[in-house]
Amino acid sequence: MTTYVISVPGTFTTGIGADTRTRLARALRPADPHGTRMGSAEDLDVLSVNEDNTFTLRLTVEADTGRHAEEEAHRLAGSALRDAGLDERTAPLGPAVITGIDSQVR
Repeated sequence: MTTYVISVPGTFTTGIGADTRTRLARALRPADPHGTRMGSAEDLDVLSVNEDNTFTLRLTVEADTGRHAEEEAHRLAGSALRDAGLDERTAPLGPAVITGIDSQVR
């Protein structure tokens, strides 16, 4: 297994409050990239939101292949969004992409 750092972009189609951001960040905490050398060194936040309501989720995923890592990251992102009370209409996701590979976890 390899540890991948995956970025999943998306857009909030409605305004979200601080409480929703907090719930989303909490749901994503197990996949926080700060647990990897790359995520820690580059200070990658699990959730970044831009002024135009676009966002990026950066997740750590263990997988055998890059494709499986991207699929798992997309699944984790969707699940976390649902846990925060969002769905495909209020927070559609773009394609997951590999941001980095880190085979040595801290």
